Amino acid sequence: MAVYRLDERIIFPLPELGEEDGLLAVGGDLSIERLVLAYENGIFPWYSDDEPILWWCPKRRFIIKPKNMKTSKSMRRVLNKKEFEVTFNRNFEGVITNCKELRENKEGTWITEEMKEAYINLFNKGFGFSVEVTKNGELVGGVYGVKLGKCFFGESMFSKVPNGSKIALIYLGKKLEEEGALFIDCQFHTKHLESMGGEYIEWEEFKKLLSEGIEY
Repeated sequence: MAVYRLDERIIFPLPELGEEDGLLAVGGDLSIERLVLAYENGIFPWYSDDEPILWWCPKRRFIIKPKNMKTSKSMRRVLNKKEFEVTFNRNFEGVITNCKELRENKEGTWITEEMKEAYINLFNKGFGFSVEVTKNGELVGGVYGVKLGKCFFGESMFSKVPNGSKIALIYLGKKLEEEGALFIDCQFHTKHLESMGGEYIEWEEFKKLLSEGIEY
């Protein structure tokens, strides 16, 4: 199958036309309008500094349904100590900055300066969402993503202390469940996310969840 080259028009090819690995299109920009259209269709950007913008839509999707979020006994003990404060949308820029810098220092990051600026713009328009975990006033963990209607699309998370990102994800799941959200899109599988309730679903089911959940 062909990988489609985007131009200035705010359009995407049908996700079903993408490559087997999920690569769908190349080019375009990271404008708010294009990013919102992408997420509405299960598409997201993922690329490195030395690459053009690459747009992906894996057909077999790894998600967490908020009602199925798992909290281990050890994590319950951590939470019961009440050593951390958890907030929402208080410091989106701090969360994305930590996600970017901590990954750069370890294995490199796909959160380019262009990506960082684009997602801060999304947040300022009401589409970005963050969870902040602080201890003694210091930001030590968090997760950020895109929230459209009853759908949450996870982008990245970080920990400066043990369990920092797990705490953020648990609180995210609780809040989304209270709001009736349908899923957290993890995009790709990790054992960490699987242990917290992550599961694979096929494209037709994911597309159905998208159509049910995208509302403003």
